[in-house]
Amino acid sequence: MKGVLVDSNVILDIFLDDPNWADWSESVLANYSLYKTLYINSIVYTEVSVGFKKIEELESALHRGGFQMLEIPKEALFLAGKVYKKYRVNKGQKRSPLPDFYIGAHAAVLGIDLITRDIATCRVYFPTVKLICPEKM
Repeated sequence: MKGVLVDSNVILDIFLDDPNWADWSESVLANYSLYKTLYINSIVYTEVSVGFKKIEELESALHRGGFQMLEIPKEALFLAGKVYKKYRVNKGQKRSPLPDFYIGAHAAVLGIDLITRDIATCRVYFPTVKLICPEKM
């Protein structure tokens, strides 16, 4: 699959014009969109939708950004549950909600890169996923 999964935090950086991260996120997405498809899944769609009043506005913004929707395969859903259980057994606090695990598991199962700023969770629980993230966090 010639694409990259994009986490909601990166998209929200741009949509909300985050003063710390918008430039980085916009640059990375612009660069990767030149040679890879930018994918999101239903979890990312849901997290990003909070800032929109109408579905048509969200759809238009995602379309302009060049994002394409991927369904989360059952294997990724299963993996997310198992990894989240491990996280909780390891005394993980609720700083990393279950949706973060769906996104990481989706990238892991598909074997695609993930553009994110949620580095800690992904590096620990999805070590096979290549992360595209800020160098200094």
